[in-house]
Order: sequence, then C-alpha cells, then structure tokens
Amino acid sequence: MYLNPALIESLGLAGMRYLGATLLVLSPDAEFLAEAAQRAVHEQRLLRLRNCLLGMHAGHQFRADVSLGPVSAGVLLEVHALASVEETAPDLRLSASLRGLAHEVKNPLAGVRGAAQLLARHLSGNAELAKLAEIIIAEADRLTGLADRLLRADGATNLAPINIHEVIERVRTLVLAEADQTVRIERDYDPSLPSVQADSDRLLQLLLNLVRNALQANAQVIRLRTRIDYGTPLATHAARLALRVDVIDDGDGVPDDLQPTLFQPLVSGRVEGTGLGLSLAQEIAHEHGGVITCYSHAGHTVFTLTLPLGEPHG
Repeated sequence: MYLNPALIESLGLAGMRYLGATLLVLSPDAEFLAEAAQRAVHEQRLLRLRNCLLGMHAGHQFRADVSLGPVSAGVLLEVHALASVEETAPDLRLSASLRGLAHEVKNPLAGVRGAAQLLARHLSGNAELAKLAEIIIAEADRLTGLADRLLRADGATNLAPINIHEVIERVRTLVLAEADQTVRIERDYDPSLPSVQADSDRLLQLLLNLVRNALQANAQVIRLRTRIDYGTPLATHAARLALRVDVIDDGDGVPDDLQPTLFQPLVSGRVEGTGLGLSLAQEIAHEHGGVITCYSHAGHTVFTLTLPLGEPHG
C-alpha cells in the first residue's frame, strides 16, 4: 500500500511499479514475511524477525531486523538495517562496565546474605517472615552467580531441562513480595508444556525484568501466560515448535517513539531508568536461541518470550 522513500531507495525500487505488488518486491523470503504478517494480525501482537535478507536485486540486498505490527489499515512493517562493527562498539564498552559493576557488588551481596541468615535464625517461630528471609538468601546467591558469570571470560549458560512454570512461579513469589498489595498477578498456564533446555537463573532474571517493567508502568493486573507455538519466527530462523511466555499488563504502555529501540542498551522511558533491563533480557533470550517481542498501547502491553523446543542452540 505504501513504502517510504528511504526504503524505496534501499531496495532499488525508484522508478518501478511497486504499489499493489506482492511482498516479493521486498525480500526473497516473501512467504516467510507473509506468514509473519498474517500472524501479527491474527494474534494482535508485534512480531520481530531478525537478520532477514531484503532486496531482490544485486547491489540492493542487505540484512535487517524487521518488525510487523497490526494497525487499522493492515500491517505496519518496519526495517532496521543491522549495525556495522563500528556502531556496536559502545555495546562492548557497556559489557566492560557491567563486568566492573559485577566485581563491585559481590562484597555487599555477601553482607546481605549473612544478615538474612542471622534474621532467619531468629524467625523460626514466624513462618511468613522466615520465608521472606529465605527469599533474600536465594536471591543473594542468584545475583552472586550472575556476577561470577559476568566476570568469567566465556559467560556460558548452564543449560539443563527445566520446568518453565517453576521459574515463573518463583518470579511471581519474588514480585508479590515487593509489589503493592493492590497488584494482582494472574496465571494462565498450559500444563501440557514439555521441559525446555535453558539456564533457569538466566530465565528468572529475564522474566523478573519483564514483570518489574509492568510494575513500573503502573500495572494493576499482570497475567503470566504459557503456550506452544508452531512455525514461530525466532532470532535467526523459524522454529518448528516453540515455547511462548507472555507477560500481559494493563499499565501505561510503551511510548510509540521508544518501541523501535526498546531493546537497545541505555534506552528507557523513565527518568530514573537505566535502560539496561530490556537489553539484558533480549541478550538472555538470544543466548537460548529465542527472542522477546513487544506489542503495546496504553492499557494493554504484551511482552512475549519465545524459546525453541527440541532444537540445538548456543
């Protein structure tokens, strides 16, 4: 229906008849794009495809990330050309800063853990408070493990078969312990889901970031939903079978001007925000061969984590 001038130039379509044409004018993977567009409309959510080949003519082909979102007239397709090595250099500096931060937080974490252990010894008669002390100890251990991983050169994930619902339940417990009592967290689980090969601590970190984002957006109802997907676009390919986790909230939503860069480092819609949570969450998803997408407007936001099932990934 419409292409903006920048995309027309990039694809080498100037002077050609492209209005009313099929998606073949955009990509040799037109069938894949069409399927993703149909899913975006049917499911009313944003789909993001990574590392797509665009352009049908020599000299005008390039790799880009493509997002497809439902709009009133059909589907809005956005193209984000992949960054060059020079453009990604700030991310390398960011990683070095994170390693420095990891080194500095380990000693305070040890102090927090020790204090929680002392509290736990004096709370044996109060089951509710003792449980909160156990949560503090477990979280201190988890954060120490994450710091150790950042300090290691490889930073490899520890993959093992896990029950995704156990991870989500732990997220729910942690968030309810810190959230306002008026916030409601609902479950909508598919009990038939198989185990997924994943690092449970890394997925916990990812999902905590997504749910805490909902809290910071003033959500009062957060729904945690799990489903199986088929033929789902992931970071680099379409998975025959995938696990989907949706974090759905009724908060303020993501501002339109932030949505194209939402998962980039140092991008935040809050004055006090660091802009690291979502970029780290996306990095964790990619470590597992998966991807996070977002569809948002005021009063209804869906962050979707999709992970491959039964496929090797690194």
